[in-house]
Amino acid sequence: MSTQPDHAPLPAAAYAPAPGAPAELLAQLRADERAQQWVPVFEAEWMRALEESRATFSLTTLYEIVHVWQARLASAPAVDAFVAAGHDERGFMDMAELRGRRRR
Repeated sequence: MSTQPDHAPLPAAAYAPAPGAPAELLAQLRADERAQQWVPVFEAEWMRALEESRATFSLTTLYEIVHVWQARLASAPAVDAFVAAGHDERGFMDMAELRGRRRR
């Protein structure tokens, strides 16, 4: 019998975005209709993540920022359609809050 689990988690490096992903993401954000709101927030989050990665020697936070913003950008059309259809969005949870709970 093996002492290794049969479902070992992938290392963090397996989820690493491509080297140019942050620059491509920023270009996509700048081209989006929400650029005025999203670009400053992305840049602020990216700067905080850079400072954290320098202090901890970990790239995990940088990877998370890229993945979260890629997901926001990808889901924006569906969110727009949902809101345009007049659906009520009250009672839903903020994804940032859910991610924070998962880390605890």
